[in-house]
Amino acid sequence: MSSGHPAGLCGVDAMTPNPLVVTGRVTRAEVPGLCAELEALLAGAPGVAAVDCDLGGVTHPDLVLVEAVARLGLVARRAGGVQLRLRRTPAALRALLALVGLADVVGNIRTFPE
Repeated sequence: MSSGHPAGLCGVDAMTPNPLVVTGRVTRAEVPGLCAELEALLAGAPGVAAVDCDLGGVTHPDLVLVEAVARLGLVARRAGGVQLRLRRTPAALRALLALVGLADVVGNIRTFPE
């Protein structure tokens, strides 16, 4: 008996909007723009349960990036409890997030390794 191929692309959730991609070194001045970009992504995908944030191109994980992640998490939560999934998260950023206890404060943020 053959079950056939599932519809769509393997490993792609049809209900997840295009990811928010963060690259380079994030400055405080860029954080409002990242939040606005996430708001636009979420506005274009009403009813979405999760949004991916690709951090693989980040060159300098620091506390400014932690602040950016916290604010992005709040934007997602205010959009109806949307989960913010951090993808390709550098090890240094995962360590900083654990150090400051961000996952305990903003419960809708999930990190995934590089």
